[in-house]
Amino acid sequence: MNKTAFVFPGQGAQYAGMGKDFYHNFKESREIFNRANEALGFDITKLCFEGPEENLSITKITQPALLTVCMAIYEVLKKSQNYPVAMGGLSLGEYSALTAAGAMDFETAVKLVYKRGSYMQNTVPVGEGGMLALLGCSDEDAIAFCEEITNKYGLLEPANFNCPGQIVAGGKSKAINMALNEAPRFNVKRAVKLKVSAPFHTSMLKPAGKKLKEDLDEIKFKKPENNVVSNVDSSYYETGEVIADKLEKQVYNPVRWEACVRRMIADGVNTFVEIGPGRTLSAFIKKIDRNVKIFNIENIQELNSYLQLAGA
Repeated sequence: MNKTAFVFPGQGAQYAGMGKDFYHNFKESREIFNRANEALGFDITKLCFEGPEENLSITKITQPALLTVCMAIYEVLKKSQNYPVAMGGLSLGEYSALTAAGAMDFETAVKLVYKRGSYMQNTVPVGEGGMLALLGCSDEDAIAFCEEITNKYGLLEPANFNCPGQIVAGGKSKAINMALNEAPRFNVKRAVKLKVSAPFHTSMLKPAGKKLKEDLDEIKFKKPENNVVSNVDSSYYETGEVIADKLEKQVYNPVRWEACVRRMIADGVNTFVEIGPGRTLSAFIKKIDRNVKIFNIENIQELNSYLQLAGA
């Protein structure tokens, strides 16, 4: 029997033109884009469709843009009544999952991630922090490597445990640059500097988390209607009361995506549907478990293929 999970991408998946075919073909999608424009007070739709890419890559724009596109696709998929047993998302994607599961309304979510993006962008001045991918090493090796670099050159911490052999670390710029040279001495096959503007999901972002908590505390979250898995501890949100606390911690703690996927698989999920731009999560899930089925829905053609195969 098919047990399906819907998963939503995080930052980095964005591109100019995303969501355009849904906007032009579905009333539900158009409504989401229009509601986003109104809630934010600027034309996020135009940015999603036309870019320019450099504007779309500014964190405070990227976050509401991706959430909007994911929800525009989800609203159409929802009509098929093909209900998932679980939902999850990577970093920002967790907000899409919680919104899709009814924990907050769309307007609340889109304004919240705009603020989240602003806080994350402004906490660490550009040039002072960054991130790098550590490839071909175990979690333990990555943790030991980060500790060694921190002791010698300044803060470096694991930020994303994405899948076997791919861990992302973040920290001070000097530590990142030295880590690139030191990697061969450890069990790290390759270290690659990432094009990001801040050391996301590290303790350097703690002030951003604290600021976000003030906004989170003003929201009355509902218990999600689906099992939504938390990035912070890979457990499901049991109540609405714990959401603010976990979303605050998510800003400055590592994203445990591999553990989230393994949790859903342990609970019987055998089909994952990545909703939104790109195929990043699909690539991670394939490395975590080759036996599960994976679908992507970022355009209408993919939506139709999925619905046909799912028998909806």
